[in-house]
This record gives sequence, structure tokens and C-alpha cells, in this order.
Amino acid sequence: MQNAQTNRLSLPFPTRWGLSTEIAGRPIVRGVLTIDSVSGNRVIGTANFRGTPIPMNGYWDENTKQLRFETPYASFAGQLQIFDDAGIRVRHLNLSGRFMMKPPSLQAGERGNWIATTNTVLTGPPINTTTLPPVGAFLTSDLLWSTSRNYNK
Repeated sequence: MQNAQTNRLSLPFPTRWGLSTEIAGRPIVRGVLTIDSVSGNRVIGTANFRGTPIPMNGYWDENTKQLRFETPYASFAGQLQIFDDAGIRVRHLNLSGRFMMKPPSLQAGERGNWIATTNTVLTGPPINTTTLPPVGAFLTSDLLWSTSRNYNK
């Protein structure tokens, strides 16, 4: 398994991302996006919204930092943003953009926004430290950590 930050691409893999979607400003569903591999410009992984991973296939453009991917129920397009916090040695990665539901979804034709976030250890010099990540970065990151914590100890 490769270290997510030593890949030559700016889109790390394998990685898990907290994923949140909304239509007309209303949250629709939250889940986990897993990027298993990036080979050339092809991206393979899963999206898990209700406990069952569904296949995701897409295309990554390293020059524009854009990701497009399809699941059986929706088409997604988004842009990668990187925010480095050198003080705590964390790289925040945000993917955000638009999606469109497609058949067989009951919401086929509906359009909305999505954001997916993850973070890695900052192992090299910071790339972007000029701004803070959007608040959605912290909300979706919580999706990843709260699902793996055991609160019934």
C-alpha cells in the first residue's frame, strides 16, 4: 500500500473521505467516499451512503485538479483544494462541486452540491497556507472519525 502523500499525484490514494451532499440547501445524505486507486487519469473506489459500498468510477485531471466520477445513482464533478496547517503538520484536502441524480434514483434529474474531505500528515513543505479550509471540511472529517469510535466503553 502506498503512502497517500508520496504519490506523484495531488489526489492521494488509497484514502477515505467524509462526504456530504445537499439539494436546494437541504442536506440529503452523508457518507464515506473511498478512493482505492488512481491510475493515469482513471479513478476507482466506492461511495457508501447507507452502509453498503457502491462502485465509483471516474477521471482525474492533475493539471486542473478536477475529479469526475459516476455511481449507479449519480454523476459528480468537483475540484480539489489543498490547505496545509504546518503548525500541526496536517494537510487538509477538500473535493467539492456539483452532482446530478440519475435513474434508478427516485430523485433522478435533481441537482445539488457535494463536499468530501480528508486529511493526511504533512510530510513535506506546505503547499497552500493562505486560507483556512471551509467549515464543511471539519463537518465531513467528523463523519470519518465518529463512525470508527466506540462511545459505549
